[in-house]
Formats: sequence, C-alpha cells, structure tokens
Amino acid sequence: MTALLVDSSTPTDAPVRRRAGAGLWAAVRGSRKALAGLAIFTVFVVLAAVPQLFTSVRDPNALEFQPGLGSSREHPLGTTALGQDIFAQLVYGTRQSLLIALAAGFFATVLSVLVGVSAAYLGGVPGEILSMVTNVFLVLPTFPLIIILASYAGKGTLVVVLIVLVVTGWSYGANQLRAQTLSLRNRDFVESARVRGERRSYVILFELLPTMTSLIVANFLGAALYSVLTAAGLQFLGLGDPNSISWGTMLYWAQSQQALQTGLPQWSIAPGLCVALLGVSFALLNYAFDEISNPALRPARRPGRRRRARGARAGSP
Repeated sequence: MTALLVDSSTPTDAPVRRRAGAGLWAAVRGSRKALAGLAIFTVFVVLAAVPQLFTSVRDPNALEFQPGLGSSREHPLGTTALGQDIFAQLVYGTRQSLLIALAAGFFATVLSVLVGVSAAYLGGVPGEILSMVTNVFLVLPTFPLIIILASYAGKGTLVVVLIVLVVTGWSYGANQLRAQTLSLRNRDFVESARVRGERRSYVILFELLPTMTSLIVANFLGAALYSVLTAAGLQFLGLGDPNSISWGTMLYWAQSQQALQTGLPQWSIAPGLCVALLGVSFALLNYAFDEISNPALRPARRPGRRRRARGARAGSP
C-alpha cells in the first residue's frame, strides 16, 4: 500500500512543472511579436557588450577626423561638425541608453510591486495612504515634473536621470498590480496560506507574486519603454551630461550644431532611429507578454496548410 501511494504521487509533480515551462517557451516561440522584439533587443545587447567588434574607433568623443565628412568606407555615417565618427558614437552610445532603460525599468517595477501589492494586501490605513500616493502620482503631469526634478536635482549625472525616471515611472504599474492583488486576495490558495499561519511576507512572496509574473514582466517592459524614450528627451533638452556617450546626447549635439541645416541629417536620424527601434523592441515584447498572460488578446489563428492538407487527405476516399 505504501509503495503504491509513493509511486502514484511522486511522478505527478515533475512532469507538470516541465510542461508549464515548456508551455511558456512554446508561447514565446510561437509569438511573432516576441521573436521580433527579442531579435532587435539582442542586437542592441551585442552592440552594448562588445562595441569594439563593430568599429575601430576607441574614443568616440575624440576630435580626430575632418569635420562634416559624408558616408564612406572609413566612416559609414560620416563625421560630425566637430570631427567625431558618427557610427562610433552610435555604437558606443548603445551601452548607456540600454543601461538607463533596464536599470530604470527594474527599479520602477520593484517600487510598483512594493507599493501596489502592499496597498491591496495590507488594506486599512496603510493601504489607503499608499493608494492615495499612487493616485497623486498618476494625475501629475509627467513630463513637466520630469523637467522640474531634473533641473533642480542638478543635471549632468546618470544617477539623477535614473532617480527622476524611477520617481515618475512607477505609479501606473503600481495601480495595475494593486487591482490584480485585490482580485487574488480572497482566493482559496491565499486563504489556505493564512489558515496555515503563514506570515504576510510569505503569502506575498510565495503565493501572490508567482501568480502575477506575466503582469510584472509586462510592467517592467512598459517601464523600460517609458525610460528609454524619456531619457532621450531629457538628454536632448540638455538635462543630461552633454559629455557622456548616448543617443540622447548625440541628438543634443546634432541639434545644437544645426545638423539638419548643415547637410548632416544622419547625425540626427541615426540616434533617433535607434531610440525608436529600442522602444519598438520593448513594445513588441510587452504586447507579446500581454497575449501570453491573457488568452483573450491572442489573435485567432487559421489552420495551417499542413493541417488543411491532412484534413483533405483524411476526407478523401
């Protein structure tokens, strides 16, 4: 009897976990949006990790070339009005732009989880206070607040840009996570954890958060998208470090040197296109995770040719 019970219970857990992981990977692999976004993001990660593979220039800010050159074999995108290689600046600028997006998105998501989940699960006065703070940040005009914070905090440092992006980018995700936690707070698996005498921290970390993984990932991607676009806007306005190497500072110098009017449109177009492509990659991944987590958003798929052919062969005499 004992051996029978062990044999019937032991093999049932492991296959379920493997099937769940395989199902998630199959969903990601089967989403064209996810694959396209992941491909674009991978290209930028490679550029940021090993820029020396793509350009022989070691110091992209060095004024060692003839100013205003057009595209050539030595300079694929030409040179700036100051004598810098535009392609080298574009490649080396990927690192800071990607770092801002990932770091600001990560910390904004952590703050969203802390505030949103705590406000819904704790309830009472603490929950009301956290909800009120979230609603206040939701109704504030974001971009003017960003400009004010960046101006008074002191421009010129990457840390200031990250703090400003986190402070202004957490409230939307916190509101979503609060609503999701409210819908899960009284579910049977949460009630059973309370009956067992588990602590609140255990219930939040091991019962609630695992069920909201897809929503948390989607919030991270949305925060990263917000961060990369907003950081480029801040640096374009001169609220970042003008001597740093990023796509936003490239746009700042291109605008200040009147690149479009002096026959150097690639100086402005190239970094703007990279900002747009990185934003597109985060947006595509975000849409894909929304479809994965919510089956109602998945587009209806027509049966493939092979399936139709099999049906035709099966129906033929």
